[in-house]
Amino acid sequence: MEKKWIFEGLKIADFCTAAVGPLPLKYLADHGAVVVKVESSQRPDVVRTSGPFKDGIYELDMSAWHPNYNTSKFGLALNMNRPQALDIAWKLIEWCDVLGESFTPGTMKRWGLEYESVVRVKPDIIYYSTCQQGQDGPHAQFRGYGPHASAVAGVYHLTGWPDREPATIYGAYNDFIAPRFATAALVAALDYRRRTGRGQHIDLSQYECGATFMAPVIMDYFANGRIQSRRENRAPDAAPHGAYPCAGPDEWVAVAVTDDPQWKAFCRAADRPDWAEDDRYRTLLARKEHEEELNREVASWTRLYPADRIMSELQAAGAPAGVVRNYEGLFNDPQMAHRGHFVRLEHAVIGEHHYDGSPYKLSKSPQGPRWAGPAMGQHLEKVCLDLLGMTEDELAEYVAAEVFE
Repeated sequence: MEKKWIFEGLKIADFCTAAVGPLPLKYLADHGAVVVKVESSQRPDVVRTSGPFKDGIYELDMSAWHPNYNTSKFGLALNMNRPQALDIAWKLIEWCDVLGESFTPGTMKRWGLEYESVVRVKPDIIYYSTCQQGQDGPHAQFRGYGPHASAVAGVYHLTGWPDREPATIYGAYNDFIAPRFATAALVAALDYRRRTGRGQHIDLSQYECGATFMAPVIMDYFANGRIQSRRENRAPDAAPHGAYPCAGPDEWVAVAVTDDPQWKAFCRAADRPDWAEDDRYRTLLARKEHEEELNREVASWTRLYPADRIMSELQAAGAPAGVVRNYEGLFNDPQMAHRGHFVRLEHAVIGEHHYDGSPYKLSKSPQGPRWAGPAMGQHLEKVCLDLLGMTEDELAEYVAAEVFE
């Protein structure tokens, strides 16, 4: 029996930008939904201005980031500053099942496209809004990107060294949390509509998504009045715990020993039985008390061997360890190759290159990505003529009005 796409027939108008807005809609597109990505060369999706850029050419359609975050979508350039653009926006709303937007609260209302106006025309619409701190409240107008939401959520208070200022994590921590919440909310809303025939407004606060992962430190404050802060790579319930240098150039291995049996396994793999018998390291409490000395000794051993060898020997012995992969190592990882994670797709401007595939496999349905994310306005005729049912004369009038730019 031929596999059927999970979201086949689902129609989505995507007015989102950056990561948190577009990614959940990409996941639906990669599983069969028809998604129209709406942006403008006058106000492009911000990831088009972020590298890496093919051949180092800084142009909107040369960014490899944008097509990776918008696979399986059709692209429509629509300049919302043109009055006639609203006609197209409303055609998209009448066509779609789901509308997504990630503007600062009030932006869609200025165009007359806020949820209250849309739901009067389309009662069963699922209207997905995401912004920094939600659609209402004293800080609703707070603007920014993932690092800003991560900062106000308290994430960066915990990252770094105790004697230094807070350190950001590579990438925007919140941007890799919030899309998963949004996807779950969208699927739940779709199920609700399937059962009841009614849509709803999803109001996703990226700030609150990040704060959810601060639960242990918030509970520690409520229960004990203690404010946790930066402690480099250390953990309260593990030692040794951290990334340790290895023999190769810029090679590292991450180790996380959480109990005494694991520590004994570590000592066997390192051929250092004296560590296991040393009173400074015999128990977890002792190791935490002498953690500075312990880390120096562990690093003196890891420096002698390649990271892959250390990882393999520690894992075989029963001590948790993993190589810190650089991006070349990640791309060439045999497990990733076996799973077929990276997929080669043809982009209209960049040409063929690799994209992230789905990290999970579904046994009874196919999954994408189906094609590379669109170049700016790439699918004008496909969207207007085939999806929205406009005539060629109507399309020509809008083209003459410079709506599609």
